[in-house]
Amino acid sequence: MKSLIVKLLLLIAFCPIFAQAQETDTLLKMDELEFVDGSVSEAQTDTVVSDTTQVVRKSEAIISNSGTKGGDSLFGIFLAGFIGGFAALLMPCIFPMLPLTVSFFTKGSQNRSKSFIRALFYGISIIVIYVVLGLAVTMIFGSDALNALSTNGIFNFFFFLMLIAFGASFLGAFEISLPSSWVNKMDAKSDEGGWAGIFFMAATLALVSFSCTGPIIGTLLVQAATSGALLGPAVGMFGFSLALAIPFALFALFPSAMKAMPTSGGWLNSVKVVLGFLELAFALKFLSNVDLAYHWNWFDREVFLSLWIVIFGLMGFYLLGKIKFSHDSNLPYLSVLRTFFAIIVLSFTVYMIPGLWGAPLKSISAFLPPQSTQDFDLNQASGGTTRQVADVSNRKYADLFHAPLGLNVFFDYEEGMEYAKAQKKMVMLDFTGHACVNCRKMEANVWTDPQVLSFLTNNVIIIQLYVDDRTELAVEDQQKTSAGKLLKTIGSKWSYLQASQFESNSQPFYVLMNSTNRQVLVKPKGADYDPITYLNYLNEGLAAFVKSN
Repeated sequence: MKSLIVKLLLLIAFCPIFAQAQETDTLLKMDELEFVDGSVSEAQTDTVVSDTTQVVRKSEAIISNSGTKGGDSLFGIFLAGFIGGFAALLMPCIFPMLPLTVSFFTKGSQNRSKSFIRALFYGISIIVIYVVLGLAVTMIFGSDALNALSTNGIFNFFFFLMLIAFGASFLGAFEISLPSSWVNKMDAKSDEGGWAGIFFMAATLALVSFSCTGPIIGTLLVQAATSGALLGPAVGMFGFSLALAIPFALFALFPSAMKAMPTSGGWLNSVKVVLGFLELAFALKFLSNVDLAYHWNWFDREVFLSLWIVIFGLMGFYLLGKIKFSHDSNLPYLSVLRTFFAIIVLSFTVYMIPGLWGAPLKSISAFLPPQSTQDFDLNQASGGTTRQVADVSNRKYADLFHAPLGLNVFFDYEEGMEYAKAQKKMVMLDFTGHACVNCRKMEANVWTDPQVLSFLTNNVIIIQLYVDDRTELAVEDQQKTSAGKLLKTIGSKWSYLQASQFESNSQPFYVLMNSTNRQVLVKPKGADYDPITYLNYLNEGLAAFVKSN
């Protein structure tokens, strides 16, 4: 994000997760698609197959994605888990246990190294427990299911309800706890002593603290699972448990440092409440995904921003002590740190207000519904731009989707290809999604760059293909895959096209093609938040297009 303050404020709940790109060596043939009703003629099919064969022969591994994207994804998940672990450490269920647990390792031991080794094993046990939990999520759902979660409306709505429950729990409505019998069994085994006893002490900590850590873990697993990264849940749990385990080992090695720690008090509950507000804000993103995918059209940008303004405004007043929950202690005065946090939160609240009238809010645009859902936009009403806006109202699916930035966009593959061929222009396939945070960030922060916007306006025909849209296709547009699966929705059709022809399931995914022979011009590209390098990519494709024609 552009603003470091906004980054720090939202990092716990909104650490960017990049979709994991998959590797491939060749471009698959389009004849894997069998048209149900035969609406596409045999001659047309032969042409597509012939074109695709040329692509295979002329392009060597052009759809090869490097491991960098996957690395970015896993690092983002790890970072989110690591920050979440430190946040959990400040929960009232864990923080008071820190000195008690450390004293257990240092008490009765005259050898500091032995105390450290025991505490280190305790920390490793915590890591093992949570990583196993992350691996279990992957094993239960499987890699394909994890990737499908991010585009499934039912799961997104379930995640919305789950995060609302987590937020309410943090605000004090109720406590989420595990059965007491589980805790009692772990506690009994921890009394056995030895290495096994230490391991069960770690298990007891995980169970006892679940009322505080459960919502954080649940949110993290949702983020990791919906990223599509196979090892995402395990990596997220590793980051979480590492942050949780480090203090136990360090304080066991340097017990005198415990004196510098703040004492337990009402501030611990304040941390919990603040995280509750963040959970509520984060939950709205999942509801927005469902609204966009099913075209309900009632959760637009103004409604989303209004709710965020209220949530963060209440958080700011809470930090100032103007709002008090039943389980809060009295706040006789404001500390300097708490005052600074209140200033940051309230400033962020004020920053969002102009968005109600169409301000782009680039720092958080990736999380907001698209600008096109704005009912009242002063930027458009004022006519502040002299750039001509393309009329896409008569194009297929134009009633469902909106062209970003008024660009010349098609939403159907064949229609866009035929138009670009007639205009003798290069094509850019934009595999995108309603739930794709990085797609919105690209459109708001990169496509708006004057040079990039000029290029997209004048030199290319954009075909945006939404892979997560749940609108049912007309019978004549429904297709069967080579495996016999019927593709009934717009999203499934374009998702299969991306997976079968380009062997990728990450979004955004940009493919520059020659509209004449449908040859891929340069290596496809994912999210790139540097306008200069993205423009270089576009120019490279244009040069290849001119040369091939």
